Amino acid sequence: MTTFAAGLLLLGVRHHGPGSARAVRAALEAARPEVVLIEGPPEADALIPLAAEKDMRPPVALLAHVVDEPGRSAFWPLAEFSPEWVAIRWALEHGVPARFIDLPATHTLAWGNEEEKGTAEEKGQEEKGEEEAGASDRSVDADVRIDPLAVLAETAGHDDPERWWEDVVEHRGGAGIGADPFAPFTALEEAMGALREVYGVGGHDRDLVREAYMRLQLRAAQREFGDEVAVVCGAWHVPALRQKPSVAADRALLKGLPKAKADMTWVPWTHRRLSRVSGYGAGIDSPGWYGHLFAAADRPVERWMTKVARLLRDEDRMVSSAHVIEAVRLADTLAAMRGRPLPGLTETTDAVRAVMCEGSDVPLGLVHDRLVVGDVLGEVPQSAPAVPLQRDLARAQKRLRLKPEPMERELELDLRGETDAGRSRLLHRLRLLGIAWGEPTASRGSTGTFRETWRLHWEPELSVRVAEAGVWGTTVLSAATGKAEADAVAAHALADVTALAERCLLAELPDALPVVMRVLADRAALDADVGHLAQALPALVRSLRYGDVRGTDTHALTDVAVGLAERIFVGLPPACAAIDAEAAEHMRRHVDAVHGAVGLLGEPGTAASGGIRERWHSVLRVLAGRDTVPGVIRGRAVRLLLDDGELGQDEAARLMGLVLSPGTEPGDAAAWIEGFVGGGSGGGMLLVHDERLLGLVDAWLTGVPTGAFTDVLPLLRRTFSAYEAGVRRTLGELVRRGPGARGSAEAVASGIPGFAPDLDPGRADAVLPVLSLLLGLGEAYDDDCAGVVR
Repeated sequence: MTTFAAGLLLLGVRHHGPGSARAVRAALEAARPEVVLIEGPPEADALIPLAAEKDMRPPVALLAHVVDEPGRSAFWPLAEFSPEWVAIRWALEHGVPARFIDLPATHTLAWGNEEEKGTAEEKGQEEKGEEEAGASDRSVDADVRIDPLAVLAETAGHDDPERWWEDVVEHRGGAGIGADPFAPFTALEEAMGALREVYGVGGHDRDLVREAYMRLQLRAAQREFGDEVAVVCGAWHVPALRQKPSVAADRALLKGLPKAKADMTWVPWTHRRLSRVSGYGAGIDSPGWYGHLFAAADRPVERWMTKVARLLRDEDRMVSSAHVIEAVRLADTLAAMRGRPLPGLTETTDAVRAVMCEGSDVPLGLVHDRLVVGDVLGEVPQSAPAVPLQRDLARAQKRLRLKPEPMERELELDLRGETDAGRSRLLHRLRLLGIAWGEPTASRGSTGTFRETWRLHWEPELSVRVAEAGVWGTTVLSAATGKAEADAVAAHALADVTALAERCLLAELPDALPVVMRVLADRAALDADVGHLAQALPALVRSLRYGDVRGTDTHALTDVAVGLAERIFVGLPPACAAIDAEAAEHMRRHVDAVHGAVGLLGEPGTAASGGIRERWHSVLRVLAGRDTVPGVIRGRAVRLLLDDGELGQDEAARLMGLVLSPGTEPGDAAAWIEGFVGGGSGGGMLLVHDERLLGLVDAWLTGVPTGAFTDVLPLLRRTFSAYEAGVRRTLGELVRRGPGARGSAEAVASGIPGFAPDLDPGRADAVLPVLSLLLGLGEAYDDDCAGVVR
């Protein structure tokens, strides 16, 4: 049966609705039109044939972006169960022309940029979201715009528009309502016509312009193909397309629209992105469930429960065939009790929770994440148009066997291997370009610079970032180089430039590094703030280490790092004088950072090793001995000298005794202790193993005047609370026993933990076999390890 009596076959749908998709397919099969017109940007007409290629797998999206400003973009997502996708596929399979007839993207992107705030991407998504025929428009004011579904559901006596739509359309099988394939569209057209008579355009002012353009395209198609024209569009637009205002009136609405040159292509999409509430995905809370309804030719509930059971079994949960049978029966019973034609997602979820999950929402969350939403990532053929940068990225991904995936996963890289080193370079270059496919995380089980751990997660929006980054170059390497050079020139803070230098080394950008180093040298020469210099040095020294791992020439970096260190050595003592407690704590952190950087910079065999450690130790001695330097910095300087072997324990105890003498203010003494044994420096174990230092602290604390005790207590609590529980417990036991308990012969004989007065060769030799394994010395441990231990 065909029906072109009214001049047009208008198929009003809900976007991303499996019931609407089935109904569209049935109507097209029955009507056999000469041309299929689809709501969408006409610039994509040339991309329609790609939908028939074997490498095209939905969900996918049409991406439009402004040529000169790729960040201004819009998406038109299509899933396998989208009516528009079904219409495209039907037209291609039957050799029927298919065309898009919505307002061109050249106007959509320019219009949104002129009239709305926010990013162009958000504008495009919101605008497309407004096209949802029957989809909830949750992001708008109910007083201004209407939700057609909500009004119809309320009229039918239902308080949940989503459930009402599922009952009326999505769960009604093949054609949607009854045996007539056109009946659901006739009913929806009448309902939308009544709504538009009452509410007008319903707050969607742009719909008037869009519908005027669509009517012009319909007239053009009718002149070319006659009356046998089928239109697939949002049901809200059908009454307007049925109207026949004059051509002049429609053209008048389109006059003066802004324009922007736009490019368009197909990009992969994901079910997870469809499930988001904002933008075009509004109302599509369960794309995995919708995909199942569309794909299941019969017995959808039974097939769904089987999927759930398989997933739970893969997660080592005991789910039998009996569970599946009982869950199906419970879902059917719930649907009958609730007056629904078929069990919906609510009924199946309730049944799964009760039968398969034993009332727990924990495994149910897994079902929702993996099945109800799903992790499906679409694919686009290589023949699809793409910016040169996108093509180069695709080649690199294929060469490095690094496929984009919608699920978040961790990737462990060993930079000693060429493939992993190439993956690291690619990910670092993409981060420089603002394409956050991977984020570096802390490596488990290794702190070596040859190992990296990344957390990868591909989002469809990254396609926009790739297009946007195309302005910097046609390949990932050239684009990252251009972006790094521009960022270096634009950077204001010295620390930003040093961080950029580090990232250039990680990304292996040899052409960008000279520009970055020149800017770095200029910024360092002009910056007199010791704090800024201290912030910049650690990143620079880390860059040297990363360069060593990757075999990069870092001589220029070494020269700048040494010059930076020398300026810090000169400026640090004056900068630490006469500052308040907050500034002193910041400076103490800078001292720690510089100490760590100097330790790496001054390692034997490095280009900067000669004398730099000695000069740094001289600076620490100055800081430790100046009364004008805050106690927290003086204490930390003494501790760093002690750790490096530049200060004996006797001298450290003498300095602590001077600070904790009655003539020193309790607050300054407490700050000195904080600097010496606080800040995560391992001071707790130092007090455990050095009875003299613990005794000094204990004697000072017991002698603090009552009035001053309440002032120093918060600082001391902060210091000692940072220790591990076992260290705090041991310190408490040592203090309770009193001074001298650990060093006496009786104490040693009783087995109290601690060090004896002299070295015990027998106990030292006992660790040699284990130490030899750790150092990889094998049978040579007798000679080599003995020297190490003793």
